[in-house]
Amino acid sequence: MLAFRAAVEAHDMDAVEALLADDVVFSSPVVFKPYRGKAITAAILRAVERVFEDFRYERVIGAADGRDHALVFAARVGDREISGCDFLHLDTSGRIAELTVMVRPLSGAQALQAAMAAQFERIAEEAQATRRTQEAGARQAG
Repeated sequence: MLAFRAAVEAHDMDAVEALLADDVVFSSPVVFKPYRGKAITAAILRAVERVFEDFRYERVIGAADGRDHALVFAARVGDREISGCDFLHLDTSGRIAELTVMVRPLSGAQALQAAMAAQFERIAEEAQATRRTQEAGARQAG
């Protein structure tokens, strides 16, 4: 999905969030249970953007008009190099319904887990603030 890649590479996290379905399911490379919902997924992706250094996509796999894409990336967390892949599945409206991230090697995944754990409180606060904003907007619209 070129729009997702472009938004990530531009560090435009608002554009990334706009591409997520409301009920998106995010599967982390370092946590067993998937996260559900746009607010928490967007907050996690903002934290990843803060944690990854020298992030770059190296290739995209999948047909441009298809609903499944794999975006291969490389990055660094501290002194650990990471290789990984973002697997995207789009819903019928073209929004990201599923986002699964896998990374290697183990030492890189461990560095990522530690860095993300340090972001946990901020992630929870950002997700809660987003949910409150969404709920207020829904009340005003309804």
